[in-house]
Amino acid sequence: MEKVSDMVAAANEVVDHAPASELVGLHGSEGVTFVDLRDPRELEREGRIPGAFHCTRGMLEFWIDPESPYAKERFASGDRFVFYCASGWRSALAARTAHEMGLGGVTHIEDGFAGWKEAGGPVEESTRR
Repeated sequence: MEKVSDMVAAANEVVDHAPASELVGLHGSEGVTFVDLRDPRELEREGRIPGAFHCTRGMLEFWIDPESPYAKERFASGDRFVFYCASGWRSALAARTAHEMGLGGVTHIEDGFAGWKEAGGPVEESTRR
């Protein structure tokens, strides 16, 4: 059986990735969409990157595929997409999947939302509590 750590390492060989400290400067840039892959409970508990587009990991393929009944126009925008999760594992796998589906301009935050907070990136608290 393949280990998830090996799957993440293989994904990182295929897709662009960088620590949050290198990607914080992209926040708020024209043509850049941050995509939060975390579970809604994580967002409520920890907050999120302001303006990030929320797409749970389980819906990603359905929302990217333009022929899916669940397709989201956001993924057809031509933007650069910066995926993130809590620690960089789900985002690595998601970025690889998005890349394989033909979504251009995909990168992921290799140290996740934890790295984002550590790097001093802006955080928006949840309005649901």
